[in-house]
Amino acid sequence: MTVTTDPPKESFRLGMLIYDTRYRAMTIQVVAMFGFMLLLGWLVSNTIRNLDALGKGIDFGFLWEPAGYDINQHLIEYNSQMPHIRAAAIGLMNTLLVAFMGCVLATILGVVIGVLRLSRNWLVAKLMTVYVEGFRNVPVLLWIVFFMAILIETLPAPRDFRSGEATMFLGDMVAFTNRGFYIPEPKFTAGLGDVSVFNGAFAVSLDLIAFLLTLGAGILIARLVKLRADRIQEATGDRPTTWYLELGFVFLPAIVLLWVLGFYLEPPALKGFNFKGGIHMRNSLIALWLALSFYTAAFIAEIVRGGILAVPKGQTEASYALGLRPNLTMRLVILPQALRVIIPPLISNYLNLTKNSSLAIAVGYMDITGTLGGITLNQTGRELECILLLMLCYLTISLLISAVMNWYNSHVKLVER
Repeated sequence: MTVTTDPPKESFRLGMLIYDTRYRAMTIQVVAMFGFMLLLGWLVSNTIRNLDALGKGIDFGFLWEPAGYDINQHLIEYNSQMPHIRAAAIGLMNTLLVAFMGCVLATILGVVIGVLRLSRNWLVAKLMTVYVEGFRNVPVLLWIVFFMAILIETLPAPRDFRSGEATMFLGDMVAFTNRGFYIPEPKFTAGLGDVSVFNGAFAVSLDLIAFLLTLGAGILIARLVKLRADRIQEATGDRPTTWYLELGFVFLPAIVLLWVLGFYLEPPALKGFNFKGGIHMRNSLIALWLALSFYTAAFIAEIVRGGILAVPKGQTEASYALGLRPNLTMRLVILPQALRVIIPPLISNYLNLTKNSSLAIAVGYMDITGTLGGITLNQTGRELECILLLMLCYLTISLLISAVMNWYNSHVKLVER
């Protein structure tokens, strides 16, 4: 009788970390990581020692010292006696403002131009081609300066409104001047006020928080109503009409809240040599916004065009065979399938637009680079701290944009069986 036994298992030896292919890759990675950490630690330690020798040890206490400079465009209250951290926060808000406005406008323009580039009308297609090639082959800095010059040279001065040579728009609520745009400012007669945080460095509007919470709750309830309608449709084949419920849950509570808080719009008025009241959107903000939007829209248009061309022509022919018109075919059939190709490169363009906003200093718009990375850095002499904070701000913004867009991409991509 023959008895078969398994061969004895080889015991682990240290030499296997180098000569055994099962462990060699892991050994190399561990050694490389250890070496990188040693190099990084040496660089940080050497930097700290050199700074201490110069009497400039790392210290972020300067953020609570008075800034001593003014910011021409700010969303919250600010004066020169407020700390550097508030000036940096206002610069960050200005960066987020122009980035958000730019992404919205660039997306709308890019989608429209990308679709029109595929138009069967020869003239329309060629005009869109000229737009794309013209904007994306000229540095964005030149477009920023160009738009700034156009706004300054072509729009009327405030004195022209007094003489009657220029008029306001929308029932004397909006004024376009060579000093900027003046629009109505939202006000509350029975507002909840503000709350101070970080030792008074920041003030958070309770009215805005209440409005956002109410609007968010309404959107959530409207989403639940839509999901319920989807379940009913899947179970019975009939979809209940819910659009009025969704709109009601979204807007009605917010409107009621605004009425309770006494919401009204304060229009700008010409007093003296300039307009007073309302919200002043300076030419620097408008020029930066338009330049970044039109420049980025040229790249988004090419992304949209490529995404549409990636959808098989059979999809278009099938939709036409079902009786769908071209506009419905594009909106319901082509674009939803093209999104899986459009979204990934679209994220990169959003990130580029946000980072290109750092060129705002060319037209005097005080973003985070102009405040924290500019005046604050020069006044305090804290180069390392300011640059580290500036890099952290841009890194955080970029990661948030990537996270949101990747989440959206995961929800619109095709589900493969």
